[in-house]
Amino acid sequence: MVSNLIDQDERFLGILNRLTSKSIDDYYNPYQLFEWPDSLPENMWWMSPELTTTYGTEAAERLTENQLFALSRHESINFYSLNVHGIRELLIEVTKRIHTSGFETPSEFFHHFIGEENEHMWFFAEFCLRYGKKIYRQPGGVNMEIPQSNIESLMVFVRILIFEELVDHFNSKMALDDRLDETIRAINRIHHQDESRHIAFGRELVTVLFADVRKNASEEELKDISTYIRRYLTFSFESLYNPQVYRDAGIENPQQLRRELLDSPQRIELEKAVFRKTAKFLEKTGII
Repeated sequence: MVSNLIDQDERFLGILNRLTSKSIDDYYNPYQLFEWPDSLPENMWWMSPELTTTYGTEAAERLTENQLFALSRHESINFYSLNVHGIRELLIEVTKRIHTSGFETPSEFFHHFIGEENEHMWFFAEFCLRYGKKIYRQPGGVNMEIPQSNIESLMVFVRILIFEELVDHFNSKMALDDRLDETIRAINRIHHQDESRHIAFGRELVTVLFADVRKNASEEELKDISTYIRRYLTFSFESLYNPQVYRDAGIENPQQLRRELLDSPQRIELEKAVFRKTAKFLEKTGII
């Protein structure tokens, strides 16, 4: 049983207690924390240029500075929209497991996790609606079916971890980028602060869950898990390349641009950079 593995894992229990205490000590009220200006300047970056999907590509060379600024505005809104959708999914899955068999021990931390993620979803949605007047729709294919079996919980928490590590890569860089407006830096900074705890918890929980699955899984089942997770890594990254973003930024042939960017060597390098730590962890544990 997973609960037995958790209860017997002193390292996990120690980390869980520290993270729960830190959640309490670091608590803030997001509804009072942020100051929302009426508007943000348009003639500046809304996302670190190195994180935009056209950075370093031939496509970027065809665009003017104003077009690149416009693109960064819409990519910024798309990024926070992805956060809204991703958080909604993880809230559903974690809520389904809180105070259930196998998850008794981490349930106290789940309460903090759910509360914090709900507040993250609020301020990301607030940013999108205030400054983008929209939340971009979930990209097609986002609902990659989670296998309904004894590995379901493992897959759920690996997906959550991949999502959190992807967005934290962006958060940690944009929080420190003085080319960005302070409002943008602030929401990235506070999200990074919380996600650091969530990622630490997620890695420990995934390690325990995989150890439980691995005991009885066949080589074929382990191979299927690896294939699924690799597909999900690719899908998660490609969700950043939204043709509606390119259309809203005034760029012609948005679908063609998306294909050009996905096929570019820069895309490969950016994906490696974004998932460098994630892939190293998943490989170390044997999940991929």
